[in-house]
Amino acid sequence: MKAIRKVRREPGLVIEDINIPPLQPDEILVKVEAASVCGTDLHIWKWDEWSQKRIKTPLTLGHEFAGTIVEIGSMVRSVAAGDYISAESHVTCGICFQCRIGTPHLCPETQILGVDRPGVFSEYAVIPEKIAWKNDRSLLPPKIATLQEPFGNAVFTVFEHEISSESVAILGCGPIGLFSVGIARAMGASAIYAVDISESRLALARRMGATAVFNPSGDDPTAATAKWLIDTNGGFGIDVVLEMSGAPSAIAAAFESVRTGGRVTLFGIPSKPITLDVAQKMIFKNLTILALNGRRIFETWYKTRWLLENKIVDLEPLVTHVIKMEQINDVMPAMARGEACKIVIDIAGGIADGR
Repeated sequence: MKAIRKVRREPGLVIEDINIPPLQPDEILVKVEAASVCGTDLHIWKWDEWSQKRIKTPLTLGHEFAGTIVEIGSMVRSVAAGDYISAESHVTCGICFQCRIGTPHLCPETQILGVDRPGVFSEYAVIPEKIAWKNDRSLLPPKIATLQEPFGNAVFTVFEHEISSESVAILGCGPIGLFSVGIARAMGASAIYAVDISESRLALARRMGATAVFNPSGDDPTAATAKWLIDTNGGFGIDVVLEMSGAPSAIAAAFESVRTGGRVTLFGIPSKPITLDVAQKMIFKNLTILALNGRRIFETWYKTRWLLENKIVDLEPLVTHVIKMEQINDVMPAMARGEACKIVIDIAGGIADGR
C-alpha cells in the first residue's frame, strides 16, 4: 500500500510502498478514504525541535481520518467489516490511575497515532478496536468525518464554559480557533471577537460567525489586542477569553482584556516558558482559569457528533484544500504560512478534485 512517511531525520515527507501491517486479535483493518492534516503533521514535516525529540523514523504520519473496516481481529466485537468509522487518535493504557477514574484523556501512557505508533496517511490502516468511532455516512461524508478528531478539541474547550449571552474572544484562528468560533456562535454567545495575524484566517472567522475580527500586527500586539477587544466590547472587559495560539503576546492580551471575575482558557501551547503577573492579572481580577489539552474520551465525541450531524456547526468553509497523497509536500508550505486551514487528503479517490 502507499503511505505518507517520515523516513529520514530531515524536513519533508515521502510516499512509500509498504506492507499492510499484520492484524492482531484486538485490532481492525480499515480502508482509509480521507485523512486530514493536523498542526502536529506540520511540525513533523518541518522537522522542528519538538519532532526531532519525539519522532522515531521511519513512521507513517496521520491521526485524523474516515474509512471503512475491511477486516477484524478474532477478539473484536463492537464493530464489523463494512462499518464506516473514524477514530480517537489517543491509544490509552486502560489500567493507570487516570484511566481507572474515568479520565483516559489524561493517561500518561498515551500513544498517539502517527506520532508514537503508525498513523493513517495510508491506503489501509490497522488500529485498536477500542478507539474506533462509528459514523453515519448519510450525515457525515468522509471530507467532514475526518475532521471530528480535531473538532473535538474545540468542542471540549468551548463547552467547558457557559457562554450563552456572554462575550467571547478567541485569540488565534488556526483550525481549532476557527472551530471554536462556530461552536460559540451555536451556543449563543452575544458577541464573538476573533484575533489573528493572518487576513485569510480572519476571513474564515467571519464565515464561521465572528462578530468582529482584528489583526494585531504591529509593535505592541498585546496592547493593541487588549485595547481593541475592550473598545469593541463597549468599553467592558470580555466575559470569556479562549487563547488558542500559544503566542506569548496573545496570552498576555487574554489576561489584559478579560473582565474582572471573567474566565480564561489556555489551549494554545507556547514554544517556551513565559512570564505573567499572577497577582495583578489573575488573583486580583478574581479570574477562573482553565488549562486544557485534547478532549474527553469518548464523552466529547458524542457532543461532536450532535453538532455535526445536525449541521449546528458547518465545517465545509474550513476545508480549504483537497489533495492527492502525492501533493503533500506541495501544500504544506501554504499551511506553514497560514494560507490553508484544513487540508483533506483524498486517499481513496472519492472526493472531488481541487479545493
